[in-house]
Amino acid sequence: MKFNFKEIVTAFMVLFAVIDIVGNIPIIIDLRKKVGHIQSGKASLIAGVIMIVFLFLGQSLLGLIGIDVNSFAVAGSFILFFIALEMILGITLYKDDENSATITATVFPLAFPLIAGPGSLTTLLSLRSEFHIENIIVAVLLNVALIYAVLKTSSKIEKIIGPNGILIIRKIFGVILLAISVKLFATNIKELF
Repeated sequence: MKFNFKEIVTAFMVLFAVIDIVGNIPIIIDLRKKVGHIQSGKASLIAGVIMIVFLFLGQSLLGLIGIDVNSFAVAGSFILFFIALEMILGITLYKDDENSATITATVFPLAFPLIAGPGSLTTLLSLRSEFHIENIIVAVLLNVALIYAVLKTSSKIEKIIGPNGILIIRKIFGVILLAISVKLFATNIKELF
């Protein structure tokens, strides 16, 4: 076991920025209005399980289709780059279909793909190419705990931070994510050539 505080903090920040649970508060509140009650614990747990399972099986799945982790990490750096641009510029390049307002909202679209979506799953495999797996697991668990807290208190957070506060947080994490995507690209592109 190689626990490294710096790796845990970095992985946590990357996942926190990609999952963007604070930026998703308006979507969460909208879902609550549409479907009534959202099971915060269940949504957090399902998202955490999806991310940890993908962390272990994602590489094998890639192996089955003949893609190495470095190629996936480079592709992941592009996704992170575009997510960061969305956060910084306030534009929407990609959004999932949001027309399912059924009682399954806890699992879909909240746990997947809003929390454990393509961005976070790609990020996990990209992080795996750079960090020790136990540090990534700790970062995932910390994010799941934070997601649970945010889901439980989303309406209070929105009142406290306000729309401008949420916007500022999104832009700050967007810049951090942009820098991380460039570093991820630079590190893994060297391995490919």
